Amino acid sequence: MDVYEAVESRRAVRAFSDQPVPEEVLERVLTAAAQAPSSGNLQPWHIYVVTGEPLAELKRRATARALAGDPGDEREYPMYPAELAPPYLDRFAAAAAQRYEALGIDRDDPERPKTIAALNSEAFGAPVVLFCYLDRAMGPGQWGDAGMYLQTVMLLLRAEGLHSCPQVMWTMYRKTVGRTVGVGAGTGADDEPVLFCGLSVGFEKEGAPRLRTGRADLSETVSFVRG
Repeated sequence: MDVYEAVESRRAVRAFSDQPVPEEVLERVLTAAAQAPSSGNLQPWHIYVVTGEPLAELKRRATARALAGDPGDEREYPMYPAELAPPYLDRFAAAAAQRYEALGIDRDDPERPKTIAALNSEAFGAPVVLFCYLDRAMGPGQWGDAGMYLQTVMLLLRAEGLHSCPQVMWTMYRKTVGRTVGVGAGTGADDEPVLFCGLSVGFEKEGAPRLRTGRADLSETVSFVRG
């Protein structure tokens, strides 16, 4: 697949089929993704690939927490700044409205938070979830490296005909995830890594609504300093 095509077709898919993903494909993607840029070649990421019964059990436990109204584990890092101002708030609100509409969720539904949490904790039906961890000693530079690595993974998945959905939501259930992948109970101890996010992976479910959120005009995010 052409790189431009991979970038253009990559989107956060929120409806996966139950078609299994061959392990050799995942190994091929993750092997190639190791070439992602990494300052000082630290390669600070560690990926846990969860499938089969371990993933099914994780989904059951996380979904039970979501449906019970569990607010989740204390966050180890904020998902967004405490206060968003324009234009970021405007972009956030517009994307949220599109997402709720595509999922068929009424924004005024009092059960909306539980419904959204349950959909997320089911990984939207994905048969594979990758969990990205970083050593607690790593700083902002290494978190940036992890982001570039995950973007590389997502583009390579497109080259294999697969889709993905990055989910920071999993950090809300980091203790449940930690027990599943064997990195402790997610207590925040110095010897426990930090869960950056999960990445749901699979084939898109046929007939599912396709959401493509808008992007800011180039003039809003890019400045050319010309000679």
